[in-house]
Parts: sequence; structure tokens; C-alpha cells
Amino acid sequence: MLIDGYENDPLVAGEALPALPGFWAAYLLWTCETEENEPDPLWFGADEADTDAAYEALTDEERWPVFRIPFADGQSVVIVGRNFPDDPGTEYFVSHPEWDRHGYLATVDGHQAGPGLAWRELTHIAGTPDPHASGVQAPHVRLLLLLPALGDRNLPSDAAALIGDALIQVGIAEDSAPVLADALLRDHPLWEPAEWALASFSPLSGTQQHFPGILHCDEPGSPRCGARLAQGITQEQSDRLARALGTWPTT
Repeated sequence: MLIDGYENDPLVAGEALPALPGFWAAYLLWTCETEENEPDPLWFGADEADTDAAYEALTDEERWPVFRIPFADGQSVVIVGRNFPDDPGTEYFVSHPEWDRHGYLATVDGHQAGPGLAWRELTHIAGTPDPHASGVQAPHVRLLLLLPALGDRNLPSDAAALIGDALIQVGIAEDSAPVLADALLRDHPLWEPAEWALASFSPLSGTQQHFPGILHCDEPGSPRCGARLAQGITQEQSDRLARALGTWPTT
């Protein structure tokens, strides 16, 4: 598998990994951690052995898993397990075949950057798969894969119910899913929830003009605070991205 910027890295398709026992505990457990709360794989119905095996697959230094989440108009969110021996992490970015560079969403590691997605973007991307492109197609799997990049101060009242339903669909017990969904949404261990608003043409940092239709994040640690989501794209390409993200009317 080849991705611009990772030509010399051992990338492999990760679409089969969510079927592993223990995958969701390995992928999401850390997002439940707070000062008062030490998360347990049992919350996901997984034992430690299965969780450890899935974690090893996610962090394999010789096989970096890539999850492609294609959505409208040829856009994709790409999640890369950047498994450097001394600096492991996970990168979230948006890409399009016409772009010269990726749009930076978030980084999960010791030098984290985020949040990378508003709730409305996350749910819209998850719910608009492109069946003609390769990658993860199931909306509930897409939703959970994107969840670590979320940071939104204004979650709707049904947010936990939607996450809980996705958890049930991946095999979490119905009586455990609501509590786990609340834990996943309550406190992100790496960044604070943000306010998101449509950017205007007024420059927010330096002299860069912001194309309208793309949400801007007010958290200073986010790649989307004071900068365009995708650098080097035209306004027409930005308009198409805004429509694909569900933040700009399609008509």
C-alpha cells in the first residue's frame, strides 16, 4: 500500500483488524481514561489476552495498519498507525486524488494535536460511505474508528445513544454499551472539547484567507485552529470538501 508521505514505510491495509477479538478495547480503551477512572478491557467484553493481541497488531513496527474511510466526492479520511519504535502514534488526515497534500486532522501520540473533527462532521462522514472506493464501509465501524479524533463541546442529546448503538453492532453487550458510550464521550485524555464554527473570509492567523464552508476549531492545539483544513487546494476544491463534510448545502 502506498500513501503520499509514507512511501518508505511498511503500510498494510487494516480493514480486517476490527474483526479481531479485543480490537475495540485495544483501539478505544485509552480514550476512556481519566484521573478517577482506570479503564478495563472487560468493559468491551474482551479479555486481556485478546486485547494484547489486537494491540500488537495495531502497533506492529513492521506492519503499519492503515484504515481508509471513503466518503463523498472521492474524499477519504485515512488513519495511519505510525509505528516508529521510539515515537509511535496515530495520524488522522483527509485526502483526495486531486490534492498535492493531505488535510491534517489530528495526531494521537506524545505530541498530540487535536481535536480534528466536530460531531457533525464525524457523523456525516461515517454515514456517507462510498461503495465504489476501497476501505471501511460499515457506518458503525467508521463512526468508532473516527471517534478518537472528536472534540466537540456541543454534542447533541442523542450522541451517546448513537455511539452506544455502534458499540452494540460491534459486539458490546447491550447492558454495557450505554455506560461505555458515556465514558467514551465524557473526557478526552489528550484535548479539551472545542467550539466549532464556519470560518469566514477574514484571516484568523497570519495572512491566510479561509475559504467559507469549512468548520474552524477554537482549541489552540488543533491543526484546524487558525489554518485551512487542507493546504494548497483551490476554493472550488474546498467547496467540494465542505459539501462532502456536510457543512455546506449540496444545492
